[in-house]
Amino acid sequence: MSGQRKCPDCGSSEIVEDSHYAQNQLVCAACGFILTEGLLTTTYTDEEHLHEVTYSRSTGQNEQLSRCVQRGIGRVRDLCKVLQLPSLFEDTAVAYYQQAIKHSSFRLVSLEKKEILVGCSVFVTCRQHNWPLTMGSICLLLYAEKELFARTYLQFLKELALDVPALSLVDLVKTHLGSFRLCQDSSNVPTKFVEDKEKLLARTIQIVELASEAWLVTGRHPIPIVTAAAYLAWQSLCPAGRLTCSLSQFCKLAGVDLPPPAHLRLKELHGILLRMASKLSWLQVLKVNRKNVAKYIADLLQHRCLLLRSAFRTGDSAADDHLGDAAAAALQATETEREAEMGKASLTGEKHKCSSERPPLLPPCLLNPRKKLRTTVPCSELLVTGDEPILDSEIEQYLRTPEERERFSKAQACL
Repeated sequence: MSGQRKCPDCGSSEIVEDSHYAQNQLVCAACGFILTEGLLTTTYTDEEHLHEVTYSRSTGQNEQLSRCVQRGIGRVRDLCKVLQLPSLFEDTAVAYYQQAIKHSSFRLVSLEKKEILVGCSVFVTCRQHNWPLTMGSICLLLYAEKELFARTYLQFLKELALDVPALSLVDLVKTHLGSFRLCQDSSNVPTKFVEDKEKLLARTIQIVELASEAWLVTGRHPIPIVTAAAYLAWQSLCPAGRLTCSLSQFCKLAGVDLPPPAHLRLKELHGILLRMASKLSWLQVLKVNRKNVAKYIADLLQHRCLLLRSAFRTGDSAADDHLGDAAAAALQATETEREAEMGKASLTGEKHKCSSERPPLLPPCLLNPRKKLRTTVPCSELLVTGDEPILDSEIEQYLRTPEERERFSKAQACL
């Protein structure tokens, strides 16, 4: 179609109407410049108002993704399918991955780090939806180093400004114990070592809550504490043939790795339990030590709150005295009832020590600091003003002798 219109590129007036994919366009016959683009009506949101949509918007030409991004999105979807996550989680993880891969901090990273970004996207999505998933599980699926994953994860949260809630210890215990072979019917595990999953889970949660109240969880990796708590719970449910089993043997039977700090967490839990056991009169006549304290965990957990108040003290002395006396009275009543039921005579034990003799209930980092605290000198003592008094032993240094006065006078006369 020729007309009065001219091409803005070459100035030619030979404008023709060209049909491109059944859409009419005005094209310059001399140079091929497209004056007007064909219009479509598609299923876009604009169609609700009967608006026409351009050809480029209808085909999504401006949203083409590179092969690297497409491969990463595929990895995110595959990881979500392996973990059997809902479709909502999958879409959220893909959106986080696209944001991260376009960020300048992750644009030129190595292939290993790009693979870790896939795990970070899925891990953040699960944490935000309170889905029990540990960082170790993601690292095992991606064959990634835990240290590198942790560093990348912190950078991922910082650059994308994401808020991730803390993972509940109860959910973490459920997830960690779900993979134990001791809770499953397996031919590799002897019958005396197999335990009911629900009983083991309930007892482990109680021990973890006790560790949390005793400041053993704060600021520490939760897996070693959960492992030590599960070991004590497993021993307490059937002490007869399990007290001789060590922590390392327990982890081998369960089919899980032994975290290096688990031995230290177990030692700390033993210390808390032994302190609590010393406040029960029916355990004072027995020789309770680290090897057999697991037999009495059920009794200790039954009176957990009272035993903690009776065995330890907090910062407030008045509250400690009140709580200590109340706990002692409640324990004494419980002991009397227990002795009456058992038909035994009442045991005359020593009275409970006063609250000042009880050890404080503080985090282990304060009870056993690695470095001694340095005594800081006040800044006021370091300042020299010139008005300080002169000691008698130093005053002779500031007085001139007759020879020095004569030389000084001669020097002034020469000047």
